[in-house]
Amino acid sequence: MEKVKIGIIGCGNISAIYLKNCSQKFDILEVAACADVIPEKAQARAEEFNIPKACSVDELLNDPEIRIVVNLTVPKAHAQVCLAALEAGKNVYVEKPLAATREEGKKILEVARSKALLVGNAPDTFMGAGLQTCRKLIDDGWIGEPIAATAFMTCHGHESWHPDPEFYYEVGGGPMFDMGPYYLTALVSLIGPVKRITGSARVTFPERVITSQPKYGTRIKVETPTHIAGVMDFENGAVGTVITSFDIWDANLPRIEIYGSEGSLSVPDPNTFRGPVFVRRKDAKEWTEIPLSHGYADNSRGLGVADMAYALLSGRPHRANGEMGYHVLDIMQGFLDASESGTHYNLASSCTRPAPLPLDLPDGLLDY
Repeated sequence: MEKVKIGIIGCGNISAIYLKNCSQKFDILEVAACADVIPEKAQARAEEFNIPKACSVDELLNDPEIRIVVNLTVPKAHAQVCLAALEAGKNVYVEKPLAATREEGKKILEVARSKALLVGNAPDTFMGAGLQTCRKLIDDGWIGEPIAATAFMTCHGHESWHPDPEFYYEVGGGPMFDMGPYYLTALVSLIGPVKRITGSARVTFPERVITSQPKYGTRIKVETPTHIAGVMDFENGAVGTVITSFDIWDANLPRIEIYGSEGSLSVPDPNTFRGPVFVRRKDAKEWTEIPLSHGYADNSRGLGVADMAYALLSGRPHRANGEMGYHVLDIMQGFLDASESGTHYNLASSCTRPAPLPLDLPDGLLDY
């Protein structure tokens, strides 16, 4: 099999699973280099995962053999690094969100189009066993026509466990921009794009105190809303409700439920690749757990990078693509805009539901 060489920029907390999977799990990928603004971080990751080269960002971008740059920097740097990679002639796959603002997201897609390069965007969890099973159930008509959906992500923030939690409270962070992409990408992949939204948002605690190491006691000024409630009108007529919050100590809420004309579907945590998946049809007396129909039930972050590599070689569309990533960004920013203006926001963006994965994929492969 022809391999596609990739370089990873950003060697922070999330990089470990990407480096592990991209170097060991997917036959089509070869991790050629990793880079970070803190050279010691890149060197440590290179040694940990046996990556041939730890280098500067410029060295990585100037390596003619690297075809895909995987951008794992903090959200406020997403656009800058993506644009630098595109200008260097590299295809780019970026962690969520696509960018911190719509304007930055648009610029990334415009530059990519002008250079005939691909843009990919996490999350790729919607390609995992749990959500692909849900996709098949919906496509096969188990719950009939989707008419409504709910999505809830509630916690009390990340400063109690994350080693560098400041960016979660900067512009481009907060619960909507941090966790919203998992929930909204799942809904778009299952139901389709959104046409109109409204919402309300607030900052509950203007300052946060880090209680994790190594920054215990450091105070964080909160620059973005930390509790957001939104309503979505999907293009197919379904109505969705979403709450994302860093202000809630605990809750007994489902992750995602989708309600159809013939039954209801309980969707697993979209921040994972597995189940459980439950269905209750209109004539049933209780919920039934559905066995997972697809592979990739373990933590398969990097699956979207591998899918993009196949697309690069074959010319087919890739699933975790920039157009869907921009549509999710537009939705998230729209909730904040609607809250400020007190109105509905009609989305200018849309996207195509990504193709479902085949049922019988061997682990580590996407195409035959």
